[in-house]
Amino acid sequence: MLVRRNLLPVKRNHLGGLLLLPFISIICVAFSITGSDDFGLARREILLRRIGHEILLQSGDSTSRVLPVKKIAKNEYQISFEKAFTFQPESLVHTTQRLLAKDPLASDYVVNVLNSARVAYGYAISKNKKDDIVACLGRKQPVAPYLINIQFKPAGIMTAKNGYLLGSLTVLAFVGFMFLKSVQPRKAFVADSQPTSIFPLGAMSFDAEARKLLINGKTIDLTRTETRVLRIFALSPNETIERSRLQKEIWEDEGVIVGRSLDMFISKLRKKMEFNTSVKIVVIRGKGYKLEISA
Repeated sequence: MLVRRNLLPVKRNHLGGLLLLPFISIICVAFSITGSDDFGLARREILLRRIGHEILLQSGDSTSRVLPVKKIAKNEYQISFEKAFTFQPESLVHTTQRLLAKDPLASDYVVNVLNSARVAYGYAISKNKKDDIVACLGRKQPVAPYLINIQFKPAGIMTAKNGYLLGSLTVLAFVGFMFLKSVQPRKAFVADSQPTSIFPLGAMSFDAEARKLLINGKTIDLTRTETRVLRIFALSPNETIERSRLQKEIWEDEGVIVGRSLDMFISKLRKKMEFNTSVKIVVIRGKGYKLEISA
């Protein structure tokens, strides 16, 4: 007796829940990067103090203090000093580039050196080096109570989080697609205590894999197409198989459907099965064919 078994291990209405769980997890992980951003910003302030320290050393001042770094806007910081000092523009540019290279979120920024609320010197550094704006090098600035403002490109802080999130969603979408594809419902037909490629047809056995009919010790060879046709009948014995279905499953993948081809193969199968009187392929007028197996 043939037993029809559904190989889909999970109910369809549960698939959405299974895919939703990792999606929620990824969202939570992505937004938890905020904590990492806080750490990165704290580390940035230390780098800014280090910039101030090296600028004072370059001016010959090794004793006065760099005052606490102020965050004067969302992405802008101010380095202030205890005493007036002088600086070389090229040294300032080199120092900020060298130290801020250690900050992964600081690829684009603008530096303004203020004296009495006026910009005494300024430059812009970009991840794309051709967009750097650096001028007036080689001109030592006079001693003055300078303030150094450094403004970072806002999107820089969110780039890591957004990239992580979008990348994760892409991977999740691909995994979800492959998972759904792999669990598309399909049917397997299992013969009791026999391989799935062998079907009992009355007093005859049909070996689909070997493309043979076995009856009373006699072997009858089948062509590839004859095997495909007979296998469809064997999977649904005593059931009407529509003519259009047979044509579609046998010939559509090959790109050509010939109306009389089916009749020809049915005729050949009938001739090869004529020794087995308990099995016959009959025409169901206006519908298709049926493989009738007598008890």
